Amino acid sequence: MLSGRWRYIIVVNVHAPSEEKSDEAKDSFYEELKQVFNQIPKYHTKMLLGDFNAKVGRENIFKATIGQESLHQDSNDNRVRLVSFTTSQNLVVKSTMFPHRNIHK
Repeated sequence: MLSGRWRYIIVVNVHAPSEEKSDEAKDSFYEELKQVFNQIPKYHTKMLLGDFNAKVGRENIFKATIGQESLHQDSNDNRVRLVSFTTSQNLVVKSTMFPHRNIHK
């Protein structure tokens, strides 16, 4: 927790289950994350950081949440879970909102 001028900034750092893990493990992770977020008062600023093991593609349907600058063309199942969570919590995925150098040429 960081102390801001008008409110606290709550930083939550996570490591999501990998793509190979069971749906039950992934569901359990996001349910626990949702419970943690719901315990934080709404007037605090929330920042979610970590490794979500998600390939976030460039699908048009999620542009408001993921932006246009993802490195990946296609998404994986973990992306659906990540975007669903961030949308439900009124968050955005910032790492896909600015251009990246393509290091995999």
